[in-house]
Amino acid sequence: MKVFKFGGASVKDAQGVKNVALVLESQGFQKCLLVVSAMGKTTNALEKVVHNYFDKLDYQQEIEKIKQNHLEISNGIFAAGHPVFAEISLFFDDIESFLRRNKSPNYNFVYDQVVSCGEMISSKILSEYLNDIQFTNTWIDARDYIKTDNFYREGNVNWEATEKNISKLDQSLCYVTQGFIGSEENNFTVTLGREGSDYSAAIFAYCMDAEEMTIWKDVPGVMTGDPQKFENVQLLSQISYEEAIEMAYYGASVIHPKTLQPLKQKNIPFFVKSFLEPKKSGTKIGNSEDAQKAESYILKENQHMLRISTRDFSFIAEQHLTQIFALLVKNKIKISLMQNTAISLELCLEDKYGQIDEFNSELQKDFQTELLKNVSLYTIRNAKLDDLNIFYKDKNVLFEQSSNKVIQVVTNG
Repeated sequence: MKVFKFGGASVKDAQGVKNVALVLESQGFQKCLLVVSAMGKTTNALEKVVHNYFDKLDYQQEIEKIKQNHLEISNGIFAAGHPVFAEISLFFDDIESFLRRNKSPNYNFVYDQVVSCGEMISSKILSEYLNDIQFTNTWIDARDYIKTDNFYREGNVNWEATEKNISKLDQSLCYVTQGFIGSEENNFTVTLGREGSDYSAAIFAYCMDAEEMTIWKDVPGVMTGDPQKFENVQLLSQISYEEAIEMAYYGASVIHPKTLQPLKQKNIPFFVKSFLEPKKSGTKIGNSEDAQKAESYILKENQHMLRISTRDFSFIAEQHLTQIFALLVKNKIKISLMQNTAISLELCLEDKYGQIDEFNSELQKDFQTELLKNVSLYTIRNAKLDDLNIFYKDKNVLFEQSSNKVIQVVTNG
């Protein structure tokens, strides 16, 4: 069994959906499972629906825009009167019905029930199209297979229940399913974190003992840097699990951080390839003596720098760190980089859920703080230490760390 994951860019329009079939034709459409993301910018659009719902703004109009976009894409694929049109309308009716009936004030819960619909619709469209052109497949609901806790927007997988469910799939068939989503014990939808479709593919691959897993992107593979952010980047043809895990941990956007560990556990080869050039080899991630360790650049934007010190000028001690970390967990804020001195703690933070101001206010009850928003974190792996002056040119460095040829720099802007 092979697992293929197609991201939103690969199915953003009718031509993209048709191109998926061409990719499958080049790879062989037998004994495979396809994991599909929401189409194009659908996730962003559905996030706006949730935002408008809680702000008492017109969310119905936003739903209608998303619906019309999907119908337009389908018009470029299916004949008039195809059953998929009624199914698409039903999905959007369900969103409106849920929001009309909902009594929960929990933003994250509502978010997961609404935003997850993007994957449901895109996978249904792709499945129907493939069946129409004789790429026979079965559409399955990922929520029936991937079980999680109720940590909405970043669910933790119940591996025992998930493996039991997925093991029931007939591996002689082909399937189309959704990325990004699972369900908790009461069968409410739980998403696996933003960009979590890669992780979904890895979960299926692990539980099915897949032969290999491939994610299809609009880039040639894993590069030594984002070509839109850095000059003279190169394709990495082969890297180790460990190298890829480190790159993902530091923020390389081409790989979701949670994706690699399940694959590494069972030594499942992982490929990153371009859906625009499917016959090219892309990047292979696995165990190999030929794995590359090239200098690579990673940029994480929209970070926040927070400097924390005690009000009585005493040292930052263990009890202070315990208090600070408890508040970080409470507000679902992640540390991208930290630096501790005798009298202060400097943190570079990632705030997915817009809680930084609340976190800062809670800290100020007991600490002095300085908050600087929208900073950037650069990471250089396998750094060539003799030519770093080029990298530092024109950068306003706020703080930095280096160890074992890994240099991290927080800059203002």
